[in-house]
Amino acid sequence: MSKTVQLTAVQMTSQPNPQDNLETLKQLFQQLPPQRPQLVVLPEACLCFGAGDKHQRALAELLGSGALQSALAALAKAHGVYLVAGTIPLLAEADSEKFCAASLVFDPNGQCLAQYNKIHLFDVDVADATKSYRESTWTQAGEQVVTVATEFGKLGLAVCYDVRFPELFRELRSQGAEIIVLPSAFTQVTGAAHWHVLTRARAIEQQCALVAAAQVGVHANGRETYGHALVIDAWGRVLSECDGQQSPCLASAEVDLSELAAIRKNIPVAKHFASSKKVMHE
Repeated sequence: MSKTVQLTAVQMTSQPNPQDNLETLKQLFQQLPPQRPQLVVLPEACLCFGAGDKHQRALAELLGSGALQSALAALAKAHGVYLVAGTIPLLAEADSEKFCAASLVFDPNGQCLAQYNKIHLFDVDVADATKSYRESTWTQAGEQVVTVATEFGKLGLAVCYDVRFPELFRELRSQGAEIIVLPSAFTQVTGAAHWHVLTRARAIEQQCALVAAAQVGVHANGRETYGHALVIDAWGRVLSECDGQQSPCLASAEVDLSELAAIRKNIPVAKHFASSKKVMHE
């Protein structure tokens, strides 16, 4: 098993029309580093952003069938990369009123390896132009923690607001995650305050590399997103970062995952947590 992998986080300003976003991605993928294996992570709502939740519901597909999934699978295959397809709207059943914010993982042959439905939904108030966010109105919360094995290591899947819940990341680590992916669309306000602190903290705590893709800029519905797509190593170092203006943009770095073993051996937090957990429950 290869332990060296190119990790790439995509930053873009997604539009309401999926075809426009796919064209942007096709052009951006021409700039991918040549190294393989490579993991590419797209932002949250990568193929449709700013058109409203009703439009997302109208676009929603069943797993394994639909134009959005076919296009993303083709993109992974054309470039021979592992692709974490941000989130797209998927239905649990054809007649579902709500959709799941689903993050799909495709292998270099375009096969779908895993689906993670965002667990923590963004029902918050923010001091920006949008003011009130109620993701749960149209989105069905996920119920499963998901990891997936690849040729270079195990991925743990999370999305955006999940980053505020370290318990999820601890469970991903306990299931063997070495790389955690975080497709995101952080608001400008919360991103400026918390983005770097939260992403680096999760990487440091769980001693995992972290690939955080990002939406950036002003979108069709007036929402403002923070950007700063990141690749972070298991020591908490930012290896590559897009700025908060450029779109589209790639943050990419080569990571040797064998370094995880030394970090985890020298500071055995998982072992210490297991001991402290036993004490706390006695």
